[in-house]
Amino acid sequence: MPRDYTSDDRVVRRSPSAGPGSPEVWGIYEPDTGSVQYVCADPVTRKAALIDVVWNFHPANARTSEDSLEQVLAIVAGEGLEVAWVLDTHPHADHLMASSILRRRTGAPNAIGEKVCEIAELWRGIYNLPGAFDPGRDFDRLFADGDRFAVGDLEVRVMLSPGHTLGSITLVCGDAAFVHDTLMHVDVGTARTDFPGGDAADLWNSIEEILALPEHTRLFVGHDYGTDSRERPAWEATVAEHREKNPHVKRGTVKADWIARREARDANLPLPDRMLAALQVNLRAGAMPRPEDDGEHYLKIPVNKF
Repeated sequence: MPRDYTSDDRVVRRSPSAGPGSPEVWGIYEPDTGSVQYVCADPVTRKAALIDVVWNFHPANARTSEDSLEQVLAIVAGEGLEVAWVLDTHPHADHLMASSILRRRTGAPNAIGEKVCEIAELWRGIYNLPGAFDPGRDFDRLFADGDRFAVGDLEVRVMLSPGHTLGSITLVCGDAAFVHDTLMHVDVGTARTDFPGGDAADLWNSIEEILALPEHTRLFVGHDYGTDSRERPAWEATVAEHREKNPHVKRGTVKADWIARREARDANLPLPDRMLAALQVNLRAGAMPRPEDDGEHYLKIPVNKF
């Protein structure tokens, strides 16, 4: 029987392999930001990729903790897995990424999409930090659209999926696709496009490419905030289920109507409360700025820019 790694409200669910070429997936819910982290493992070789793991950040006192990444590493240890990759689908706006910590702790290379370089250029201007952020230094690999790599005997294909950010990527591994902040759960809809570099038309096109995958493909989303009728977090549904039930993009949805609805919704959304702290850390692969002469780290927050 699979082990239960759930801790308090940090729910963990295992999605079993469907057979040869199909990964075993654990989804780990982070309740403070509604984020879902993933362990994607080859059931034969026991090699695994860690995807979008959270480094906890508490805005009220600007303190970090490693509770979430420790929960992920407990699954790795408990299941006898070997970490082959530390992956992020994009520079997250709502949480700090655990990429650099996990690279150090596991010895595995870390990676993200190559358009993070364009995102870094955009945010250098927003933070007025012209010399900051060097993704080529801080990530071991920058993936291009169509790149392929291996997790054990499983092949992973990279799909560029812009819209939420200009450089987001989807990771397709057998019958599993990690679709980050494109789709929300099947009973919710789709993700926001109002961050710098985001674009609703681009997101529509990205979602259409994702939903063109085989109908049995398991889609694993990046966030869940529940609904009025569902309190338990949920993050997995098939392409067929999204085509049938997703209220934003089910069959018959018109592109122009969706873009108008998405842009109207996004116009009234507040910024994530960790965003201005998170981007300057995540564009360093989840590392703080260099300590100052007192040995402490400091974040820079632009005022009245948003």
